[in-house]
Amino acid sequence: MTKSPKFWLLSTLLLAFVLTIPIWVLASFVFQSGNDNWQHLLDTLLPEYIINSLVLMFGVAFGTLLLGVPAAWLISHYQFTGSRWLHWALLLPLAMPAYISAYTYTGLLEFEGPVQSALREVFGFGVSQWFPEVRSLGGAVLLFSLVLYPYVYLLSRSAFGSSSQKALEVSRTLGAGPVKSFFQVALPMARPAIIAGVTLALMETLADFGAVQHFGVDTFTTGIYRTWSGLDDTNTAMQLSLVLLSFVGILILVERWSRQQQRYYVGDVKTDASDYVQLTGKKNVFAFAVCFLPILLGFLVPSGQLLYWSLTTAETNLNSDFFELTWNSFSLALITAVATVAVAVFLAYAKRMSNLSRVKQFVQVAHLGYAVPGTVLAIAIIIPLAWFDKTVDDFFYENYEISTGLILSGTLFALVFAYMVRFLSVALQSVESGLARIKPSMDDSARTLGASSWTIMGRIHLPLMHTSLITALILVFVEVLKELPTTLILRPFNFDTLSIKAYEMAADERLADAGLPALLIVLTSLIPVIILSKLMDKRSG
Repeated sequence: MTKSPKFWLLSTLLLAFVLTIPIWVLASFVFQSGNDNWQHLLDTLLPEYIINSLVLMFGVAFGTLLLGVPAAWLISHYQFTGSRWLHWALLLPLAMPAYISAYTYTGLLEFEGPVQSALREVFGFGVSQWFPEVRSLGGAVLLFSLVLYPYVYLLSRSAFGSSSQKALEVSRTLGAGPVKSFFQVALPMARPAIIAGVTLALMETLADFGAVQHFGVDTFTTGIYRTWSGLDDTNTAMQLSLVLLSFVGILILVERWSRQQQRYYVGDVKTDASDYVQLTGKKNVFAFAVCFLPILLGFLVPSGQLLYWSLTTAETNLNSDFFELTWNSFSLALITAVATVAVAVFLAYAKRMSNLSRVKQFVQVAHLGYAVPGTVLAIAIIIPLAWFDKTVDDFFYENYEISTGLILSGTLFALVFAYMVRFLSVALQSVESGLARIKPSMDDSARTLGASSWTIMGRIHLPLMHTSLITALILVFVEVLKELPTTLILRPFNFDTLSIKAYEMAADERLADAGLPALLIVLTSLIPVIILSKLMDKRSG
């Protein structure tokens, strides 16, 4: 039996409403007046949060552009030593969460670390007086640039690779050299993609909690967490969250404006091996250095430090507690991934089966959770769940003198729901992409044979889009495994994960003990990077 349009409309409306409850909660605080804590923040800390956030944004924008765009251009148009593997190796820092990279560089560059210790042996004790402080705003800018530049690189490389070779050849015939062709032809054509990559990097920067907290940089996320946990002031924490979301909203608007300004159209041109310029001599060395340095600093160095810490502490840390942490993390990530992909499949299928514009709008609304930072999302979810638990508890106690306690808040349900809201967009994009590749004519043929909507989905759609489903599962699984602030706030009592363990060890300055759980997170995070590298266009020989 084919479902009616009303079914798809009501079901997507209900799901969209439930999945955006945290956003409605946040919106409700717009109309609440500030208290003494809010006034204190306005007078003291809020300007610092704004200044630090702006400096981070501008610094990371410049850093990711400096690292991502030149590498993308070189990989897209030149052949040089190592270019065959550098084109996918440049994605490796995506597997390194910012907070884990912060722990490793702190261990490497702090006063007692191996770098400063070696320098003191060579140059004397005074070297530490001029050595830059890694736990600083400048250190945070450099760190985020190293781990987030792949967003810019990936989208820039795609734009440069699809740029019409004819346009570049015409510019050269008109006397433009390689540098002039890059700045006057290729760069303007790739501008929307580049801005989209920078926007993604900046959204990740604004949403980060672990790295800025470890570096002692006061931003909105650290302020929100401190206000909520230290002052127990949900009202002020939510008002801070609204200010943070205004920054995120501006970034989204800028990115959409950039796409709307796109006026370049190119054909689907595949680059042949003959189109690449062979570099030799100093140019070859320079190109290799430009592409290898981000990989070295963004992935190889922190990974090597994590491996060293893991080997030195394995004898004491590789025990039953570690395996329990691994089980907690992997089982939680798997449950969330399955539930999230199931919801994504339903929404994508509703969008396909219904011709109503409202259904498509409701599905788009379900994407909004990804724009909400984890710290904000967690607190916004606690509020309605705590209200529900208190209401039920009061009712049963007043009528039956029974205390129901915590039903939803402080449970795994709250954590899984938060993950689903935040990462549903990741799953939806993959599922919708897979579903879009299935021709509608196959649906029509199945209906003529009497197949229902669910039969078509189960027997035709799901088997044909199994690759997209597996990709969505892996992406959500890894995102959950890496997520720190949401887990830190919403986890049940006495329920730890690998990310929480790494955070707690780093907070106690036991950086070496953070190595083993952090290394496992990084190794697992390599899976989607490998998948992504295989999906990228293969370079021609």
